Amino acid sequence: MSASYDKYYQTQDLFGDPYPELIEFFAAYPKKGKVLDLGCGQGRDAIALARIGYSVIGIDQSKVGIDQMNRIAQSENLNLIGKVGDIYSFNQFVGFDIILLDSMFHFTKKDKGKEIELIKKITSLMKNGSLIVVCIQDTGNKVLSLNEAIDFEKQLTRLMDMKFSYSFEDKKSGHKSKTDYRMIAAEK
Repeated sequence: MSASYDKYYQTQDLFGDPYPELIEFFAAYPKKGKVLDLGCGQGRDAIALARIGYSVIGIDQSKVGIDQMNRIAQSENLNLIGKVGDIYSFNQFVGFDIILLDSMFHFTKKDKGKEIELIKKITSLMKNGSLIVVCIQDTGNKVLSLNEAIDFEKQLTRLMDMKFSYSFEDKKSGHKSKTDYRMIAAEK
């Protein structure tokens, strides 16, 4: 997976700006703590969150994406560190106030079991009072699968379940798309 994203990330800001709804949620959240952005890619969320006062660690398999994010963090003196790593083997969730997974889950037949196990691992290992925030395409049974995985950990309280649409435009190719998303935030 990392090699393919290394190739895609040759294009700066491949996935565009962060979702405004995500940034609004984080800007209004009263506790500006430590965020773990799993699958951060080039850092579109991590950079924005560090700019509004969060301490952020981003993890992704793409060295190209992590290097791009770290260059921006360093040039802007942001409280942001990107690390190359496998999110499925990471298990240090207790050190974070918020765990963010943006567009990480697809719940395809091939990946569904692995993705559900990751959510269960995160929710069981995260500390009391912390949040898990997930953005996912609202298509097929993806949201149902996500909700089942989150609800497995009975200690979580939903803070938000918001529907929104995201419009993307690739300025180079002229490609435009609009996708329905859900953002779910739950507190342990």
